[in-house]
Amino acid sequence: MAFYVLKRLLLMIPTLFGIMLVSFVIVQFVPGGPVERMIAALQGHGTEATARFAGGGSGDMAAGAMPQATGQTSQYRGAQGLDPALIAELEKMYGFDKPAPERFAHMVWNYARFDLGDSYYRDISVIELVLEKMPVSISLGLWSTLIIYLISIPLGIKKAVKDGQPFDVWSSAVVFIGYAIPSFMFAILLIILFAGGRYLDLFPLRGLVSDNWREMSFPRLALDYLWHMALPVAAMVISGFAGLTMLTKNSFLDEINKQYVLTARAKGLPEKQVLYGHVFRNAMLIVIAGFPSAFLAIFFTGSLLIEVIFSLDGLGLLGYESIINRDYPVVLGTLYMFALIGLVMTLIRDIVYVYVDPRIDFEARNV
Repeated sequence: MAFYVLKRLLLMIPTLFGIMLVSFVIVQFVPGGPVERMIAALQGHGTEATARFAGGGSGDMAAGAMPQATGQTSQYRGAQGLDPALIAELEKMYGFDKPAPERFAHMVWNYARFDLGDSYYRDISVIELVLEKMPVSISLGLWSTLIIYLISIPLGIKKAVKDGQPFDVWSSAVVFIGYAIPSFMFAILLIILFAGGRYLDLFPLRGLVSDNWREMSFPRLALDYLWHMALPVAAMVISGFAGLTMLTKNSFLDEINKQYVLTARAKGLPEKQVLYGHVFRNAMLIVIAGFPSAFLAIFFTGSLLIEVIFSLDGLGLLGYESIINRDYPVVLGTLYMFALIGLVMTLIRDIVYVYVDPRIDFEARNV
C-alpha cells in the first residue's frame, strides 16, 4: 500500500500541471480581462484608474489625468485615444507584458512553492485570501457532509430492509421532495420561518459568529458558532441527502440478495449481524467511492448561493466574484488549491477502501 500511495502522490504532479495548463490557456481567450476593465474605467471617469495608480504611477497618470490620443491602434477594446505608454503600464502592472509561455512557466514555478500570487483588486496574497475565506467553507462543507452521511446511510439501510413496505414508500416521497427543491429555496423558507422573515426570529442572518465573539468564553463561542451555522447547514442538508440515501438503499439491495447473505441467514445469525457484519462492508464501497465528489461539490460549489443568502463570505462567493471581476490570480490560485484537495481526497478514498475491505489490493491491480 505504501508503494501505491507514493505512486499516486507522484502522479499528482503531471495531473496538476495539466489542470494548470488547460486553465491558463482558457484564461487567455476570455474577453474582458483586467487590462480591458481598467481601460473601461479610464474611458469612463477615471476614478478607479486613479485609485489603482495612486502611489505607484507618475506624472499625469498618478493625478488621474486622461492621456492624449495618439492615433495608434491597440489590441484591447476601447483603447482608442489612450496613450500606448499607459497601455504598456497597465500590461506591466497585471503581468501581461511578457509572452504567455514565460508567464505560464513563472506561474508553475511559483505554484510549486505555494506562492499563488496577489489579487489584482484586494491588495492581499491569494493564499492569505483563501485562508481567510476557508473557515466558512470548511464549516459548511464539513458539517453538511457529516450530517448528510449520518442521516442517509441509516435511512438507506432501513429503506433497503423494508423495501416496498409503507416506510419505504413515504420516506421515498420525502426524499424526492428534498431532491427536487434547490437548497437556496429551502434557505429562503427557513429565513421566512425562523430568521425574522415573517414568523419567528430565532437565528441570525449574517456571519459565522457574532460581532463580539472575541469577548466570549469557549462554551459560549461554540454555541454562538452553532447558532449561526444552524440554518445554512440545514438548508444544504435537506436538499443534499436524497442522492446518498437512494445510493445506499440500492447498494444494500444488491448485496442482500447475494448468496453469502442467504448463507449467513441460514446459519441463524441475527439480522443486525448479517446487515452490519457482512453486508455493510461490501455495500459501503460504492458510497465511499462517491465521498470525494460529494464533499467537493458541497465544499466548493454547492455553498455559493447559501453563502450569498446568509451573508457568509466563503470560497464559493470568492470564486464567483473573482471570475466576474477577472481576478485571474485568484481564479487560477483557487482552482489549483481545489484540484490539489480533490486529488488528496481521492487518495484518502482509496486508503479507506482498503480499510473497509482488506481484500482490495491496488498494488496487485497495478492501478
